[in-house]
Amino acid sequence: MRVASWVRIPGRGLASARRLLSWAGAYAGMTALMLAPAVHNGFPFIFADTGGYLARPFESTLALGRSALYGAFLAAAIPLDFWPNIVIQALACAWAMSLLLRAQGLDRPGIAASVTAVMCLATSMPWHADLLMPDVFLPLAVAALYLLAFVSPRLRTFEIAALIALVAFAIAAHMSIFAVALLLLALFAVVWAVGRAFIAPRPRLSLPAAAVAAGAALALATNYLIAGSVSFTPGGGAFLFARMLQDGFVKTHLDRNCPDAALTLCDYRDALPTIADDWLWGFGSPLQRLGGWQAFAPQARHIIIGSLTQQPGAQLRAAVTGTLTQLRAVTVGDGIDNTYNWHTEWALREYAPRVMGRFNVAAQQRGALDFRPLNVFQVPLALGATAALPILIVLGWRRRPLAAALGLTVFTALIGNAAVCAIFSGIVDRYQNRIVWLAVLAAALICYDERQQWRQAQRVFFSSADHESEDATRGRLLPPLPERSQD
Repeated sequence: MRVASWVRIPGRGLASARRLLSWAGAYAGMTALMLAPAVHNGFPFIFADTGGYLARPFESTLALGRSALYGAFLAAAIPLDFWPNIVIQALACAWAMSLLLRAQGLDRPGIAASVTAVMCLATSMPWHADLLMPDVFLPLAVAALYLLAFVSPRLRTFEIAALIALVAFAIAAHMSIFAVALLLLALFAVVWAVGRAFIAPRPRLSLPAAAVAAGAALALATNYLIAGSVSFTPGGGAFLFARMLQDGFVKTHLDRNCPDAALTLCDYRDALPTIADDWLWGFGSPLQRLGGWQAFAPQARHIIIGSLTQQPGAQLRAAVTGTLTQLRAVTVGDGIDNTYNWHTEWALREYAPRVMGRFNVAAQQRGALDFRPLNVFQVPLALGATAALPILIVLGWRRRPLAAALGLTVFTALIGNAAVCAIFSGIVDRYQNRIVWLAVLAAALICYDERQQWRQAQRVFFSSADHESEDATRGRLLPPLPERSQD
């Protein structure tokens, strides 16, 4: 007898409710795991640049490399001691990870929670989720762009909209994410063009492009609303000049071209700082004496162009060497030792004085954090995953193209991030450490797919062998056919 549809609905609804509750519990557990370091610390982690972000909505100005939008994001959570900021960041990590797992057929709450637990122990992911900096949004943007390009047919409409919003916020939060996102768009276009010849999944270009465009528009709009300036967050030229100064190119250019009436920096060529941060932020820096970064911008641009023109080979070697060095710089805990956080402490006293009591007794401010035990195993794992990705991509491209596409996306982002940071800012462990945990996850997922493929092949092989053996046995057990008469 056929069962009426209304009889089946309660059971189906109950199953859906159970699944919803299971995922809610999994997300709660995943978020709690990622917040564990901050809970142990007693306060969200801060960095030397955190205060620069926080000051933006209060001062209504733009500053070098400090997103006004991310500053407003921080300011909104001052009444709750910034905990909502890291809860949102951790929850975004949990959600993105669950979508990546679903794309590989691992759509179960228990698996998502287990993978998160391993990632929290084996990688730097929770430390960046708990840090009051936009660093965590770089790997999240990379994951979101991959999902929009290769997995969108399997996603729900609200998930696609949320991924586009995530990418847009990430780009508006830091311009280095914008640069990496543009590089990934170029990668997707190449894969789309040659994908059919290499049996690759052809990415969907419209959704990633829309997300990047939304990020550019959001950056311009929020800078105007907060600081009254329709422009991107400034700093690219200033940081590039500082890196070239640290590498000695500025001194060489001045030695070749001074005296020059257009180069007022000639007066300081024998007193130039040798460290980029001292040039940008140091007390009494020649940059301050020459009127600050805005006044010096035209002269910096002139020196950058002149140095690139006069020393192209040396500049290219420095860029390549810096990129390769940055790829290897993945130490956990860079900048969280509280050595250079004086400006952030000042900004908190100025704009969020109510948090200072809990801030001052946190483990970070007391110097009670030791990252050496983590670096013993996390750094080799991160470097191993980075080195293994190209091999895994080649091995899996024809058999497991979706997982290989994830590896290609992540590896391209790793190189792009290393290049952008090495060229514009210099070598800093935090820059690469913020994204390298995604390489560990991608490598693990590709290896899982390869193992599943091998096990499936084994099952097919032994199933075929069993059938052949069964047929042979059946043939031996049957009586022989009678011989045909010759009459």
